Amino acid sequence: MRSALAALLLSAAPAFGAGLEIDIAGEANGTITVDLFEQSAPMHAERITNLASEGAYDDVVFHRVIQGFMAQTGDVEHGKLGQDMRRAGMGGSDLPDLPAEFSDTLNFDRGVVGMARSSQPNSANSQFFIMFAPAPHLNGQYTIVGQVTGGMDVVDAIKLGRGANGAVIGEPDRMVSVRVTD
Repeated sequence: MRSALAALLLSAAPAFGAGLEIDIAGEANGTITVDLFEQSAPMHAERITNLASEGAYDDVVFHRVIQGFMAQTGDVEHGKLGQDMRRAGMGGSDLPDLPAEFSDTLNFDRGVVGMARSSQPNSANSQFFIMFAPAPHLNGQYTIVGQVTGGMDVVDAIKLGRGANGAVIGEPDRMVSVRVTD
């Protein structure tokens, strides 16, 4: 009976695999660690690890940061520090968009990492966001790809957006280096 209950509980929990170490600089300084959910979002986890391994996320800014909601980054096309920040958030990688990998068992809680997309559910590419607080209205609408396991104090310190829809004005915080961990 106990082993059956343990198996049931383990099957409901996200499986951790690869992870990320993200060095942040700007108003926030420090390292964020993320465990990726390779079982519930295998295509999205693979995309993030491939882009991180290639160095595509290095020097990409947090272009949209909404207090009490989330911090968005990952535009490897237009979001590199030094580019025209008015276009940050409009791009992705040169890889095809991914089909949604929604979960019935995972929720958008504080520290959850979700994949950004357009109004089309199957349009996630390279951008992702980290939750400051729970947002149940996102459950089943966006792919959950991971969970922050360290450095939430760094996430909380990311420069807030003051522009339309959370756009960051002036020099945004950035991901200096993103490394894949096992």
